[in-house]
Amino acid sequence: MAKSPVMLARERKLAERAAATTPHGATVTGSAYELMLAQLVEHKRALKDIQSVERKIEAKRSFLPVYDAWVTAALEHGRGAQDLVLMTVLVWYLDVGDFARGLAVAEYAIRHGLTLPDQYDRKLPTLLLDEVAGAALAGKIPAETALQVLQQVEALTAEHDAPDQARAKLQKAIGYALIGRLWASDVDIAALPAEVAQAALPPLRRALELFEGVGVKKDIERLERRLKTAGGDGA
Repeated sequence: MAKSPVMLARERKLAERAAATTPHGATVTGSAYELMLAQLVEHKRALKDIQSVERKIEAKRSFLPVYDAWVTAALEHGRGAQDLVLMTVLVWYLDVGDFARGLAVAEYAIRHGLTLPDQYDRKLPTLLLDEVAGAALAGKIPAETALQVLQQVEALTAEHDAPDQARAKLQKAIGYALIGRLWASDVDIAALPAEVAQAALPPLRRALELFEGVGVKKDIERLERRLKTAGGDGA
């Protein structure tokens, strides 16, 4: 049953009050938070009963609007309190491909030092590197936004510790976004503009430095040959 405008306004005000009154470092409390937690438990129980990954993603997509007012209140009025609901739906935004919303929450969380729920067994910067780069390399981020999304993750995680393999994956994805290989099994590197080949080499070389098994050696060699053909040295 759809909620009335009055109900939605009341929920929004309660969410804003909870966000604005809980200090940095504390855990959000109060009746509004308890209601959100109860809803989260119900949704997580429903997800546990679904075996298909594809159907889990569709279920998360249908659940997320319930948390919209809560998330908006945290982003606009929050003081950096630890929030299990917010940090869980952050991951759900990434799962369903809503990277704009997910990274907005991630920026807030990193700025305030918030941690992911224990079930994710990773720190937030590592999760961002793994999940967003993985989605890009699987062609799941639209071509028109992929490079921007990847560079946003790079900026958010640059000063934070993370496994070299995860950071290498991001650099690989950035290089592939530059040459258009995220959406094709291969590209005609010989036909690339020289400036594109030149731009793609640094992230791919960095990926190889971080993790030799990242799988970019042949791409680097082909880009270097392309630049030699164009009269450059590929340096």
